[in-house]
Amino acid sequence: MDFVHIIAEEKIKQAMNNGEFDHLPGKGKPLVIEDLSAIPQDLRMAYSLLKNAKMLEDEQNYRKELMQIEDLIACCHDPEEKLVLQQKLNQKLLQFNQVLQKRNTTNSNAFKKYDTKIQMRIRKN
Repeated sequence: MDFVHIIAEEKIKQAMNNGEFDHLPGKGKPLVIEDLSAIPQDLRMAYSLLKNAKMLEDEQNYRKELMQIEDLIACCHDPEEKLVLQQKLNQKLLQFNQVLQKRNTTNSNAFKKYDTKIQMRIRKN
């Protein structure tokens, strides 16, 4: 072990002896381990960072709803029902775009390219 690791270990032991870890939130509760098997290995770190920053919650829900509505439209044979579903899809798309605009993420060309690549990778798997 190098010098930095030794110092870090000593600081951790000192904090434990001082009781600094005794009243942490979640003490005594089991860890929640998230299943990331559906996320490609090279995107898991970015996904975790964005999720912990609460950047994905609204976006994920909207994408999920949009995909469900698109699937319903593809399976629908009734023209009237298809029209209702299309209107619902348009409404969800507007709401989704508003969420993205609030974050100012939709204006960047880099974001658009990156977002497209991520969506293609996720849909492949």
